[in-house]
Amino acid sequence: MNRTPHQPFGAQDFQLVLLRRMADHNPGLVEDARRTLGVSLADMREANKRWQAMVRSPRARTAAARYRSVLGEPESTAPRRIGDLDCEARLWPLPLWPDLRFEVLAGPNGQVWNEWLVRAPGAPAPRLETLDDLTPWSCTVEEAARAFSPARPLQGTAPTRWGLAFTAPDAHGVPREVVAEFTWGLLQRVAVQD
Repeated sequence: MNRTPHQPFGAQDFQLVLLRRMADHNPGLVEDARRTLGVSLADMREANKRWQAMVRSPRARTAAARYRSVLGEPESTAPRRIGDLDCEARLWPLPLWPDLRFEVLAGPNGQVWNEWLVRAPGAPAPRLETLDDLTPWSCTVEEAARAFSPARPLQGTAPTRWGLAFTAPDAHGVPREVVAEFTWGLLQRVAVQD
């Protein structure tokens, strides 16, 4: 890939930013994805460095404008109501995860409230019935919360990380208390608490 700092930052680079955060939990999956994209570890580091520079720049665009400049026009937009707040859900495809979309929830003033991966409209949902189904990258936050309701949200260890606590049966049907960790909305790991 070997980009210079002046080349446009695009969807390929953005995928590398997502992978960089996921590498903390699943270096093997990230390595496979990196190979699929045909990029080096240095390319991934450089993409992350450029992303951080864009985010922290004193002349930085708003987060909503930044995503549009990097990912182009959203594949779809739709009004969404969360509690008593109105926002707009914007979805972009990412080639690395064809069954998912990168979703940005933007408020009326363009402020980004949430940004993560969600299942693409019309894509088949994963089968989530037991702990064995909760493998890395198998589901999104919303899917796990729905499958193992009631799930309790937990504070993440970084802005792009989320946690859920819920009960899920093991392979023998025994209920287990678990904590699931997500990065950019995609499941990374599950820890049994008992």
